[in-house]
Amino acid sequence: MTYKNPKELLTAATALPAAIEAKLPVGAPKISTTLLDITGKLPVLPDFPMEIPALPAVPELPGLPTPPGDTGLRRYVTGVEVRSTTLQAVARKPLGAEILS
Repeated sequence: MTYKNPKELLTAATALPAAIEAKLPVGAPKISTTLLDITGKLPVLPDFPMEIPALPAVPELPGLPTPPGDTGLRRYVTGVEVRSTTLQAVARKPLGAEILS
């Protein structure tokens, strides 16, 4: 497929980021959707003076390796001791007195 309009070319160019995002874990930012949103908001653009050849096919991307011993997401910290402390309030002059002094 050849492209005559810049919007069509930009829409087709989101195929590679979309293929990469498909391999990422859930919750990763989506660049392809941002590119499509921006392309949709562009004003009407004139066609190219010549046809642009088709973009190359998206290559087959390898999967992400799993770290050894990965049991999922861990949300804890080890080796940390939490101690309670008391904070002392510092008496200050009223704001107006600081400005006028």
